[in-house]
Amino acid sequence: MKSKQGLMASDELRLDFARKDRIGFEEAILCPGKTKEHLDAILDQAAARDVTLLLTRMSADQVAGLRPEHRELLDYEPLSRTAYFGARKVLELARPARVAVVAAGTSDAFVTREITRTLLHAGEGSSMFVDVGLAGMWRVMERIETIARHPVVIVVAGMDAALPTVVGGLVGSVVFAVPTSNGYGVAAGGQAALHAVLASCSPGLAVLNIDNGYGAACAALRVLRAIDAAAEQARRATEASASPEAAVALISGE
Repeated sequence: MKSKQGLMASDELRLDFARKDRIGFEEAILCPGKTKEHLDAILDQAAARDVTLLLTRMSADQVAGLRPEHRELLDYEPLSRTAYFGARKVLELARPARVAVVAAGTSDAFVTREITRTLLHAGEGSSMFVDVGLAGMWRVMERIETIARHPVVIVVAGMDAALPTVVGGLVGSVVFAVPTSNGYGVAAGGQAALHAVLASCSPGLAVLNIDNGYGAACAALRVLRAIDAAAEQARRATEASASPEAAVALISGE
């Protein structure tokens, strides 16, 4: 079936509902370039399966173009341009926050909110540390001990993006840097920030693309899922040491 202008072929959409089983978190819907017909068809599939969806980079015009029954089930945040579909279902947090989101300035809120809402959709909370940029270094230093208690730290910064390097040198957590497009002149829409964090002298600092809050949240989720898997393996190993039956199950992979 071929697409006609304004219409959509039935084979244009193949949602990956099994992604969570493979990698630990669900597919999100990147909205730019999608027509209202695309989005309504996607939400029809989600509704038919009774699942929630995360939609990213969604414009207010796209929200307005949805069918009324879909808009009623949408929790849309204009700042982050994210939406939860099926949002009336309670998104329960699995445990206390294990991710710290550290932002140099409030101008980066559109990225930090994309991070926190992506994490929340996956059942992970986050602790926010906002407006701790290095123009007033005391602001991050007075919070650094609290930040360091989190196994994963995501640092968001524009302009010269010095903050990720500083945080990366002060905490032993996994640290992800997200350069943002904020800044004047030679900041060049985030290029200066990106180059700065890529050239960072802080060892092991991992870098996301410019403004990629969603990607940073997914990277954090991969780390947390690995932590959980290792903890479960250790628990089973402990049980196996005290129980022959548990030892057999562990060896067989049951």
